Amino acid sequence: MVDEGTELGARVARHLREDIVVWMTTVTPAGEPVPMPVWFFWDGGESVRMYSRRSPRVRNIEANPHVSLNFAGDGRGGDVVVLSGTATAAGDMPPADRDADYLAKYRDHITRIGMTPETFAQAYEVPVRIQLTRVRRQ
Repeated sequence: MVDEGTELGARVARHLREDIVVWMTTVTPAGEPVPMPVWFFWDGGESVRMYSRRSPRVRNIEANPHVSLNFAGDGRGGDVVVLSGTATAAGDMPPADRDADYLAKYRDHITRIGMTPETFAQAYEVPVRIQLTRVRRQ
């Protein structure tokens, strides 16, 4: 999926590894796109995981699992990366406070927003896996 041997693949991998926020767009049952910033962790392969509150975002995913992930780019219209994928609530994922990779990336951010890993896991109780299906060339 992400071929790090190409210029585009290397750019995609850099964003997936280093960016703190990605804009995930879900679609409401009425067809309205809803972009929201989310924290995420890339597994190094073909999937991304994130944690969500029980919210309209989760209901949108249940109604239509097709999502896009959009990185902010360089602020001048360059370095744009857009990924497509299929999102599902993933009961086989651990809660956020037991996801070592996720905590390694976000522990300081969780503290910054006044939470502990445990309170974060209670608030963001829905684990979501996004199976990446496409990298859009920009």
